[in-house]
Parts: sequence; C-alpha cells; structure tokens
Amino acid sequence: MLQLNKQKIFFIIITNFFISCSTPVVNENNYEELIDHPDHESWDVRITITNAGIKRAYIEADYLEQYNNKNFISLKNNVSIDFYDADEKHISNLSADKAEINDRTNFLRAINNIIVESNSGVTLFTDTLSWDNSKELIFTEDSVMITTETNDTLYGIGFESDVNMERWKILKPRGVTSR
Repeated sequence: MLQLNKQKIFFIIITNFFISCSTPVVNENNYEELIDHPDHESWDVRITITNAGIKRAYIEADYLEQYNNKNFISLKNNVSIDFYDADEKHISNLSADKAEINDRTNFLRAINNIIVESNSGVTLFTDTLSWDNSKELIFTEDSVMITTETNDTLYGIGFESDVNMERWKILKPRGVTSR
C-alpha cells in the first residue's frame, strides 16, 4: 500500500512538472506574440520634457507604463501637461484621460476628453491631440470646439496651433453666425 502511494505521488509530481513547463497556449490568431508587458510601471508620475535644455512641458499622471524596446511611454488617468515657452514661462495646460509619448523624440499624443486651456484665454476641446516637440506644434484631425478670449465658440474638424495657442486655425470650420 505504501509503495502504491509513493508511485501516485511520484506520478503527480512528474505530471505537474511537465504541465508547468509546457508551451503557452496561443490562440488561433497568434496574439501571444503581440502581447507586450511594460519594462517599468510607476504611479503618481511627474515628468519634465526639455528641448535643448529648456523646460518645454511638465507632465503629471496617475499611472505610467514604459516600454524600452519601443521607446514608448503610456500615461493613464488624470493626465495633466503644463506647456512652457522658450523662456520657461507657463503658456497652457492640457488635461486628458490618456497620453502616449515617443521617448526618443518626445512626440506626444493625448487621447480622450482633452481640454487645452491657454494663458491667452483660448480653450480647446477635442478627442485626440498631438504635440510635436521639435516643431512646437499641437494638432488634431478630429472634431474640435474652441472658445476664444472674447467668449466666441467655434467648431470644426482638424486643428493646428503653436503651443501658446496664439496662432491657431481650424482646418474645416463649420457653424452659423449672426454677425
């Protein structure tokens, strides 16, 4: 009887060993190879982005995932970005649900519930917005709503601006005015 129990225990141990060392199950679309896990995770994040040693943006977010092999950072939840001019004076603030940063070029893309409030009094609302740090431009191809410093509200599709939001344009404006 004791010999039989030892054989059962040995069989169970060997079976578990081989099962645990088996190849992971890959679904029919081979998504296993697409699954990527971050190299670093952080909570309550603060990041400073510079251009030629000059502070251009200060970023805060609840959560960060960094993927070193892709030079990619994902920021999630309560993303807030303060932009600065060449003299490091605050010029605008962007808030969004999520942002993605190319860690090599500092190209940033904000996603969902975006509000940009400039110190000049212009406010932009959209669903996606990109910031090209090297060209110092913000832009989107999505629908936009803009309120100006004189409380005018403008609508359209597509938007381009300097980071100060002093020289901006709606690419395809739409709406009605009584002026």
